[in-house]
Amino acid sequence: MKLKEITIHKYKSFEFIQKFELEDDITILVGMNESGKTSALEAIAKTRYFQDDENFKFNATHDYPRKEKKQMEKSGENPQAITCVYEIDDELKQSIEQEMGKEVLKSTIFSVTTKYDDSKTISIFVDAKKFIEHKTKELGISSETLNDKLLKVKNKADLENVQKEYTEENKVAGIKSFVKYFENTKGWESDPIGKYVYQVLLEPKMPKFLYYDEYYSLPSRISFEKLKDKNLDESKYKTAKALIELADINIDDIVKATSFEDFIAELEATEAIISQELFKYWQTNKNLNITFQIDKKEQTNNYDTHIVEHILDIRVKNKGVSLPLKNRSKGFNWFFSFLVWFKKIQEDQNSNYILLLDEPGLNLHASAQADLLRFLEDLSQNYQIVYTTHSPFMITSDKLQRVRTILETDKGSVISDSIQEKDPKTLFPLQAALGYDIAQNLFICKKNLLVEGVADLIILTTLSGILESEGREGLRNDVTIVPTGGLEKVATFISLLRGSQLEIVCLLDSYTDPSGKAKMDNLIAGKIIQKNKIHFFNEFLDSRNEADLEDLFAKQDYLRLFNSAFENYPDIEISDLNPDIKQIIIQINKKLGIDRFNHYRPANELAKKGLKKEDLSLETLNNFEKIFKTINKLFEN
Repeated sequence: MKLKEITIHKYKSFEFIQKFELEDDITILVGMNESGKTSALEAIAKTRYFQDDENFKFNATHDYPRKEKKQMEKSGENPQAITCVYEIDDELKQSIEQEMGKEVLKSTIFSVTTKYDDSKTISIFVDAKKFIEHKTKELGISSETLNDKLLKVKNKADLENVQKEYTEENKVAGIKSFVKYFENTKGWESDPIGKYVYQVLLEPKMPKFLYYDEYYSLPSRISFEKLKDKNLDESKYKTAKALIELADINIDDIVKATSFEDFIAELEATEAIISQELFKYWQTNKNLNITFQIDKKEQTNNYDTHIVEHILDIRVKNKGVSLPLKNRSKGFNWFFSFLVWFKKIQEDQNSNYILLLDEPGLNLHASAQADLLRFLEDLSQNYQIVYTTHSPFMITSDKLQRVRTILETDKGSVISDSIQEKDPKTLFPLQAALGYDIAQNLFICKKNLLVEGVADLIILTTLSGILESEGREGLRNDVTIVPTGGLEKVATFISLLRGSQLEIVCLLDSYTDPSGKAKMDNLIAGKIIQKNKIHFFNEFLDSRNEADLEDLFAKQDYLRLFNSAFENYPDIEISDLNPDIKQIIIQINKKLGIDRFNHYRPANELAKKGLKKEDLSLETLNNFEKIFKTINKLFEN
């Protein structure tokens, strides 16, 4: 069974009805702090929390929007808090049909509205007439008259009157068998058949909600005496209790014990189960080990020493040195503590759960959040998950359909699909996630050729294709050309990519800025990139100290592209160029009396025209083939 849709009527910052759909696997609520993300999770959890907990019951005093609280109290109404819409899965549907008969269940969708006194209104579509016809026929008492009478039963008196009308033994026995569908249902008067389907067949199969946030983290030291007396901070008490229950340890037994070997064995077995799951996903540091120790506090009175407190000490060992759990990072503590809770519900094989996670991995590094995302993806194979975040690293840009945005407005919190949101601050995590993904996807290949701009990318790609079509050598297919946005940014790109296990070669214009050359020299000196991995275009032209990519073209070839791309300029001939200047870009600028023309336009013209080898001179083709041969050898080595 899946939770398909939520309608929050009135709850805390939600002052008017907000409706949103949920995905079958993961739904992400994104918004700024105090926007209402936590409130949305709380409202869902309070409809069917997995254990009895006063904090997860609706309370009009604390939960109803403050602006309207007085008005609500004067009206004496019992307001609606939230409506959950569920979809019945095929397996459960077949089970219901076996019990009730086919076509009795008119829809696999039903809703449960929870009010502030925790009462519920059920909306389920059942064909009561077909059910009565099916059951009375099965019991051998079917008749149109009896079926009509049973269909009209609305209270106990109606039911007794129907029973009194029949004296035949088989009819009396059949009616008594049918009566269970009324008598086993609470409050059956309004819709006995629908309520029976919900209370007996659906409700036991409905998912329970597990809510988890950073406040449930385990303490490093747990006093069994305080745990027994519930004398711990409430959130710590719950997590500590979950751990002890998971280890199957009786607290009463341990507070009486003087030897702890049996208890330690149970705890270590539990630790092994949790650690196996933890270190499958915790990639930040694989050298950690969890250890459980039982410590004791003793007191001596009149020469009599006895134990006054038994303490569970949770420590994390790293390369032989152990520290209390609290001394590890908050992110590690969150992950470990969540797994304690999660393993507890995993032991419940008879229930279905939906996980509600408030800001999961808030204190994790970006790479560790990626590990957490992988963990959640795996969990979503068996559990529906709803989590809140404002971290771009907790959003996968290829699955933005999972995102619902929450925005605080003058009229209260508003929930919408990500594509409908207009607030730039709310959208920031989505934009950042998308930008990060784009940046990462520039390096989808292990081998990367860094160039200065998009024009270089287009020219090199096009010339490589032309050469390959003629059986000559172009750029290797496993090399990705990466434009960096300018010569001065190449060094920054290389620095950012160090340690990424990527192969990098640079193909650049000659340096005109001393600071750019100094940055690159520092990278070479620091052994961040090898000198032979950096090449300049002038190296492929004889007797040239300076050259740009455009100088690899024979002058007539490039002028043809330029004149075609810039029809608003008069055509430039070779005779118009100053022979004392070697670089064709500077020659063209001088001729036109401008500082710079758009280098992208001739490059785009080259790609657009679909040139063949006969459209370019042999000089041009030879120059570019020389580049590709050199670059390819660098990646081979």
